[in-house]
Amino acid sequence: MTMNAGLSHIQPGGLGGSPSDRPESAASGYRRSRFVWLPVGLIAGFGVWVLLTGYVSKPAGSEPMRLTTAVPAEPAATPAAAPAPAVSNPPAAGGEGVAPEGSAPLDGLTISSQSWRRGGLGSNALITFTLRNSNDYPVRDIEISCAFKRRDGSHLTDRTRTIHDIVNTKSRRTFARMHVGFVNINADTAKCSLVAARHV
Repeated sequence: MTMNAGLSHIQPGGLGGSPSDRPESAASGYRRSRFVWLPVGLIAGFGVWVLLTGYVSKPAGSEPMRLTTAVPAEPAATPAAAPAPAVSNPPAAGGEGVAPEGSAPLDGLTISSQSWRRGGLGSNALITFTLRNSNDYPVRDIEISCAFKRRDGSHLTDRTRTIHDIVNTKSRRTFARMHVGFVNINADTAKCSLVAARHV
């Protein structure tokens, strides 16, 4: 009886108290240690980040940069260039001459004869003319302008045409019934003149 009564006062948890109190104290201790280490980890991470960014932004060379002023080099003295000798215009390949300076292809180009007639339904102007080239070179791209007048002599209209054929040196060439454009039915006379030409 006496032995049983003494053992009935001993708790199953032993001297530390009830078992329900021990887990709560362990959990609260874990929470306290976690809150202590969190700021320490943040401070350490910030310090590492500052060190790394400072190292990356540091310039590669440790010596200070020195600026130098560029001095332009004096140009070397060059001997005076001798004037190029005058070269006369040699004849071009194929026996074609070159136009001398100061002369225009029109100077030696003339219309020796010309006439005109109507074509189609009466509105087409067809010109027949002969070109004479007295130049020492052939010419091409000859532009002519034809002025048409009424029977009373009053001016009616103008038409131009470019001839891309070549007229050789010291020669004549006739162009028959060349269409220069459309004219009014009242046109009675036509007179053509040379406007431009190009030497070959």
